[in-house]
Amino acid sequence: MARNLTDPFDGFLRGVRYLIMDRDPLFTTCFRNMLNKSGTKPVRLPSRSPNLNAFAERFVLSIKTECLNKIIPLGEKHLRLAIKEYMAHYHTERNHQGLDNRIILSDDSVGRSEGDIKTRSRLGGCLNYYCRDAA
Repeated sequence: MARNLTDPFDGFLRGVRYLIMDRDPLFTTCFRNMLNKSGTKPVRLPSRSPNLNAFAERFVLSIKTECLNKIIPLGEKHLRLAIKEYMAHYHTERNHQGLDNRIILSDDSVGRSEGDIKTRSRLGGCLNYYCRDAA
């Protein structure tokens, strides 16, 4: 599995410098060594730190409920496209409660009170973002 993840041509971890992992016994020393050899540094979470994993679990819940439960991926390429589109939506169009309902990477159109309202749709309308045109 580690060889598949770190394949230099189409591996999921291609170009990834760090992989954060918990202390699950599935992540053996052999697995971590193979990651190191491919240039990906495995970073293990401290033991007895259940709240550190809460951020990752919250993201997984978000992507499942807002995106993946609404589509049927028609293969790996389609699934990767859906995740890529969700990530763009997540970082540039979605409000985050932990940031006082602000957008992570906002542009000038955020917070305008004048101009026509327009919508941007992703994934055939599964993900929508509403903003105002320049006045």
